[in-house]
Amino acid sequence: MKELLEYKLFEIGEYSLSVYSIVLVLVVLLITRLILTLLKQLLDRNASRRNLDEGRQHSFYLLLKYFIWTASVLTMLSMLGIKLTLLLASSAVLLVGLGLGLQQGFSDMLSGIILLFEGTIEKGDIIEVDGVVGRIEDIYLRTTKFRNRDDQVMIIPNHKFVNDNVVNWSHDKHTTRFAVKVGVSYNSDLRKVKQILIDCARANPDVISDADDKLPDVRLENFGDSSVDFTLLFYSSNMFRIETTKSNLRFAIWEAFQKNGVEIPFPQRDLHLKTGNWTLNPA
Repeated sequence: MKELLEYKLFEIGEYSLSVYSIVLVLVVLLITRLILTLLKQLLDRNASRRNLDEGRQHSFYLLLKYFIWTASVLTMLSMLGIKLTLLLASSAVLLVGLGLGLQQGFSDMLSGIILLFEGTIEKGDIIEVDGVVGRIEDIYLRTTKFRNRDDQVMIIPNHKFVNDNVVNWSHDKHTTRFAVKVGVSYNSDLRKVKQILIDCARANPDVISDADDKLPDVRLENFGDSSVDFTLLFYSSNMFRIETTKSNLRFAIWEAFQKNGVEIPFPQRDLHLKTGNWTLNPA
């Protein structure tokens, strides 16, 4: 057995690779995977017991995972007899070239580490980036998996979330305020219109109507050219599918207006024609 472990697979100059080194590398690899599995189970159990935020738990696990894998890879290289100082020195020119060519990639990796440390964007958050609203499915070291409201998966470089303006609809909270705008005729009873809008919001199951600080509200926004403009403000936890909630509210408002004789006017313009004497000059 000893002779088998000490058997050299190949030898180049002063460097040699034995079966024993391969076995050690495999053992380290298995131990690393076992540690990560146990760590994930421990974090999941601790999170469910203390009711911790899933996004923060996931970010913490990813940071530990990257750290453990880095230490594991360095250990395996050392067991294989590869000196990192010699490796870096011999490939300095190559690393410079790669650094220039992969500058954006390194920027994305650094941005990924910043995201995981800061926790400003976490797994499960509903965010808006470049006008697209979606849910964060996973944060990796270089990219983030992002699912929009059409169930399309987008792979976004991490630097977008660090360098660009991003709206996080669900950061540190589970509800957000939204708005539905509508215009009514000047002949309408404005107080009645306000009550109709509030009743429609309260009847919608996705609208929060049992919290004193998050009750539906109505604003009279403007006296427009052809309509009196209102905005219905409401809170909802259905952030990912909020456009469906807004659509249902508009259907309910339309039906309530029809039932109560409230008119949604068309844009109107008055045209005045002046009459006068026309004289044709003969050529």
